[in-house]
Parts: sequence; C-alpha cells; structure tokens
Amino acid sequence: MRTIDARSGRAPIVENPMALLSLNNIEVVYDRVFLAVKGVSIEVPEAGLVALLGANGAGKSTILKAISGLLAPERGEVTRGEITFDGADVLALNAPDRVRRGIVHVLEGRRVFGHLTPAENLLAATSMHRDRARVSALMTQMFELFPRLADRANAKAGYLSGGEQQMLAIARALMTQPRLLLLDEPSLGLAPFLVDEIFDIVRKINAETEVAVLLVEQNAAAALEIAHSAYLVENGRIVMNGTAEVLRANPDIDAAYLGGGYRTDYHAIKHYRRRRRWLA
Repeated sequence: MRTIDARSGRAPIVENPMALLSLNNIEVVYDRVFLAVKGVSIEVPEAGLVALLGANGAGKSTILKAISGLLAPERGEVTRGEITFDGADVLALNAPDRVRRGIVHVLEGRRVFGHLTPAENLLAATSMHRDRARVSALMTQMFELFPRLADRANAKAGYLSGGEQQMLAIARALMTQPRLLLLDEPSLGLAPFLVDEIFDIVRKINAETEVAVLLVEQNAAAALEIAHSAYLVENGRIVMNGTAEVLRANPDIDAAYLGGGYRTDYHAIKHYRRRRRWLA
C-alpha cells in the first residue's frame, strides 16, 4: 500500500509511474459517419487517479465506453489507434472479457437494479467468483466502506436516495475486484454535501486499495481536488493536460470551468477562444 501525505490527505504522485492503461491516437466513429473522438491519447498509471474534464457532449463518456468495450450497442466503434491495458491490446476483447481483465465501468445515471436490495445488487456482480467465502468477504468489505448501504441492506435499491444509489453502483463495480475503475459523472444530480462524500470515498478507494481511477466529471473543481492529473476534452480532442495543481492554476481552466470568470483576464480568454476555434 502507498502512504498518504498527512497534510493533503492524498497519496503522493509517483514520478514516471508505469502506465496501466494507455490510449494511443484513438478515434471513435458512430454509425460509420460521425467522428466523435479525434486522435485522443491518454495514460492512467498504476494506482493513479486521473480526471477527464470538459463540457457536456465533449466526448468524455465516449472515451470511457471505448475503454470498457460498450460502444457497440450505440453503433460506435474505434476506427483508429490502440488501447492497451497492463501492456496487452484489449481492442479485440468484448466488454465481459475486459471486466475479467480488471476494467470496470460505472455508467452515468447509476443504473442499479431497483427491484433488488443492495445486498442482491452486490451479489449480481459476483458471477466471476466461485468461492462463496470470497464473495461474503467482499460484501462485508463493501458494507464497511459504505456504511449507509449496510443500514439499508434489506431495502429495495429503487427507494434509496440518489447518493446511496451512486454508492451502490460503485460498490457493485468493486465487487469484481478491478484494477481500473471508470467513473462517469458520479456527482450528477447530487446535493453538494453528497458530492463531497462521494469524492471522499473515491479518494479513499484509490489510496487504500490502489485501484486506479479514470474519472469523467463536469464538476471540475471537485475532480481536481482529488485527482493526481487531468485531461481537458473539447470537441472530441484533448486540448490540455497536466497535474491537477497545474490545471487548477491555469487561467483558462479557472475561467471556463472553475467559476473564476469574475476575475478573468479577458485577453487570456480571447486567446483561449481563438485556440478552441483552431482546434475545432
């Protein structure tokens, strides 16, 4: 396990860590016509916590689906580039095989089984585990990590609050014992205090279990508080990347995504808009 910095509460960033996930010049096309993702290259290091930032429709969720193998149901496909996980090409693998390799995807909107209890939702994700004792230990671990779910273990998941359903979706994903957790908009529709709680849990999962996290989030301020590094996506392209500290300090990011417009350098904003038009 990695140690956690006592002042920041974060695991320290390892210099030049080995890439667990690597996307190299990925392009994604829908219906063989619409180019949604254009030449995207991303790396997620072992035990890293990386954020994908950008406005709605920028291509963030499409990137996650390209990684997890969930493009086909939406008539999308990776038409160029490489996706490697733990050094092996995974593009030829279907979604269940990618889960077995250690990639798990928590989709936007939570999508829990509303007619099942939290305990039954967790059991639904354990088909790959043959050992009942192992399954029982995993469930105990999830209820320790998410005490709210333990309190509501016998309630129907459809009656849980939005925050509790999000916790259940993350816990269900962790039942597969992944090496990489893909999180799509975990703060969507949640009250601010619940957003803080969810992001604290994500940080704890990453720090204590060393599960790598690739986080898609429109709430840039919350994402940059827990991420080690981040990429900014606009119009299907990566337009900026760096450590979380560097992106937080960038005036373009501050003005466009962190609510810093009231003290904006308008010359910098014009430059940013010109750059965006050029990239488009």
